[in-house]
Amino acid sequence: MSLPEYTLQQLALRNGQDRDEVWVAYKGVIYDVRKSRLWRTGNHYEHWAGQDLTEELKDAPHTEYVFDKFEVIGLVKNSVYRTEDSSQM
Repeated sequence: MSLPEYTLQQLALRNGQDRDEVWVAYKGVIYDVRKSRLWRTGNHYEHWAGQDLTEELKDAPHTEYVFDKFEVIGLVKNSVYRTEDSSQM
């Protein structure tokens, strides 16, 4: 199954403010974090939904495995982080 691709501009609209969707990206993969109580309002400890959080995760107290509990929505179009592995999801 291939996942839909979204531009960074389309991702930015899913910030929990402009629409009900609360999405974030990590390494070119877009996750729906709406069900997390920590992301309910579209922000989480100075981090905003609708963005690629790849660089910001380096300073987080958790690892990238935090995304394993969220649904994958799609892929970031032309992401510099995207690998063959992420396109196989």
